[in-house]
Amino acid sequence: MEGFILAAGLGTRLRPLTNDRPKALVEINGVTLLEHTIHRLEEAGIRHIVVNVHHFADKVIDFIHTHPWQARIDISDEHDLLLDTGGGLKHAAPLFSDRENILIHNVDILSDLDLQEVERHHRSEGNLTTLCVSQRTTKRLLAFSPDGLLLERADTSHPSPHTSHLAFSGISVVSPALFALLPEADHPYSVIDEYIRLAHEGHRIGSYRHAADGWLDVGKPETLQQAQSWTLS
Repeated sequence: MEGFILAAGLGTRLRPLTNDRPKALVEINGVTLLEHTIHRLEEAGIRHIVVNVHHFADKVIDFIHTHPWQARIDISDEHDLLLDTGGGLKHAAPLFSDRENILIHNVDILSDLDLQEVERHHRSEGNLTTLCVSQRTTKRLLAFSPDGLLLERADTSHPSPHTSHLAFSGISVVSPALFALLPEADHPYSVIDEYIRLAHEGHRIGSYRHAADGWLDVGKPETLQQAQSWTLS
């Protein structure tokens, strides 16, 4: 398994902290979000990681080059244009081996998920993509079939008793076959929109459901203090 860390975002929710640094280099208890995420992937046995960069890209690149890592780390450079999650993944495609599944991890997510178990689930289900999801309160819910396959964005005003409305957790596993099915990376686009398109075309976009506790989105100021306590527990 290889790894892809989404670290290119503008970090607007974390301003003013991100006025002079990228979100990836915001610290929790003296450890940057990027370092924490790299170590999580290394602990899962991943020895090749790609990190995409845009906002304060040079600072991220310098941080990576001046720290020792167990994994080999490559940079997917989005200096010129921030490509969003879908365009960013497609842009990074040439840096991967095309032989192994890829664990995609947002840099602002903390969790205690067993990342190796997620990848095993992905393989056993024969999915093209497996999204980690949980039952959480959010406006951005996805609808899944009873057997855990993605259907569409959830319409909470007209819920169906035959679907589950779940929140994407910013962690997923994709098969290398996905790259050929994505649009070219000449414009920014959402990978979730592409997963919905692919699901409608009959591809298996599956899910890995986990408990909401033991997971934290630290991309906003109100969760930073909570994250400091969470990482110490």
